[in-house]
Amino acid sequence: MKKKIGFIGMGNMAQALVSGFISSGKVKGEDIYAYAPNRQKLEENCKRLGINPCKVIGEVLAGDIIIIACKPYQIDDVIKELGDGLGCKSVLSVAAGWNFAGYRAALPATTAVQCIMPNTPVAVSKGVLLVEEENDWDKEQREWLFDLLSSVGRVIELPDRLMTAGMAVSGCGPAFMDMIIEALGDAAVKNGIQRKQAYELAAQTMAGSAELMLSSGLHPGQLKDNVCSPGGTTIKGVASLEESGIRYAFIKAVDEIVKK
Repeated sequence: MKKKIGFIGMGNMAQALVSGFISSGKVKGEDIYAYAPNRQKLEENCKRLGINPCKVIGEVLAGDIIIIACKPYQIDDVIKELGDGLGCKSVLSVAAGWNFAGYRAALPATTAVQCIMPNTPVAVSKGVLLVEEENDWDKEQREWLFDLLSSVGRVIELPDRLMTAGMAVSGCGPAFMDMIIEALGDAAVKNGIQRKQAYELAAQTMAGSAELMLSSGLHPGQLKDNVCSPGGTTIKGVASLEESGIRYAFIKAVDEIVKK
């Protein structure tokens, strides 16, 4: 089913989604329209991505699906400006802090609403896309959506009450993973390895470990145990990390994001 997509906002997340959608072959660049207030930056990004820049926000209504990817505080103004133009559209939101109930109260009754929370690895089709269970898209629209989203990553559906916790792990998680890669890279450099190779070692080790867990279905603790020989080097490193409180540090980070 061919659909045109209009993006409101063309920041890092929107660019990641566009890159992933086009690379997957599910959507052509000519069928994507985008609007952002910074005209020069918008045109530069659209030219690089091969999509259509819009001179005014109303031009995004050329899309069948309108993806709201602007800053959360800008959404009220966007809705006011587009007004009834959204009445016959399907809205897909990637804005943190907005949920189905919030949009339902602000948009025309005829607008179909679905909220998702992707993460930046969608740009290379390795993302996580959280889909809010509460929505009023019809079955055909939802099938199209899940087919599109699954082309750029793993789709996980959650109720609204768990979306923030999910976002804290998958949405903020790439930054945490990058910190681990950087730290392991620094450790390798400290011990004589060139930085480029150090980052490659750390990044591929993380990617491979994640893929092994997902494909095997084994508990991460079991996979860790499989590497830890009695009295060996790995268990010594694990013990050092435990002494530094690595598990609690991650739990606390997620708690800090989730708490109101």
